[in-house]
Amino acid sequence: MYEERTYREWVKHSDLVTFKVINQETDLLVSADTNLSNQTAEYISKYRNQLKRYIANDIRFLKSLEPIDIDDNAPEIVKDMAKAAKLAGVGPMAAVAGAIAERIGRDLLEFSSQVIVENGGDIFIKSNTQRFMGIYAGKSPFTGKLALKIEADQTPIGICTSSGAVGHSISFGNADAAIILSKWTALADAVATATGNIIKTEEDIQKAIDFARSIEGVEGIVVIINKKIGAWGKVEVVGC
Repeated sequence: MYEERTYREWVKHSDLVTFKVINQETDLLVSADTNLSNQTAEYISKYRNQLKRYIANDIRFLKSLEPIDIDDNAPEIVKDMAKAAKLAGVGPMAAVAGAIAERIGRDLLEFSSQVIVENGGDIFIKSNTQRFMGIYAGKSPFTGKLALKIEADQTPIGICTSSGAVGHSISFGNADAAIILSKWTALADAVATATGNIIKTEEDIQKAIDFARSIEGVEGIVVIINKKIGAWGKVEVVGC
């Protein structure tokens, strides 16, 4: 079922062109120097087809909620997702949105010096200037009040969010938002899922942060549940 992504109304980049491209379950909001809708559509089809063909031969890749071994000759996006999932201790599809966002984002850098790809709350960003990424945390009072300040020299970077209260992705926790920053967007996505799974109550914030920071490649963490927030690492949260 499609869920209206109202947080996209916040997106305003006066120096970039923003456009949406949809192919079945893949719904991307992209900002770049110029409108690259045609190229984006081609890349979406490319990676979706690679994943569909692999899943047709190994349904575990789609269904498993735990890490799995994959074929040596699997497409690179499949290997990327499986490796990230293994580090986070989750199923490979927990990394799909981040993996697609990063691969398409890096492909689009051939045509644009700056690219921001948002895929269901999971973001790949390469920017030449400072950006502010608003935090959407469902019914938490922090929604629309806080943003991540991202410096140009931090990018390219992945910023991925998991929530037990927002969206259709599987989460076994109650976090309003578990946000992970990593240079590897698939890892950020997988770790966000695993971190969100840990948070059942406000008392779990530190436990979730300790878990996420233990994974090599995680650069920053923000977790929100109700009126409580915790953060760690190379992340700057500002009011907006």
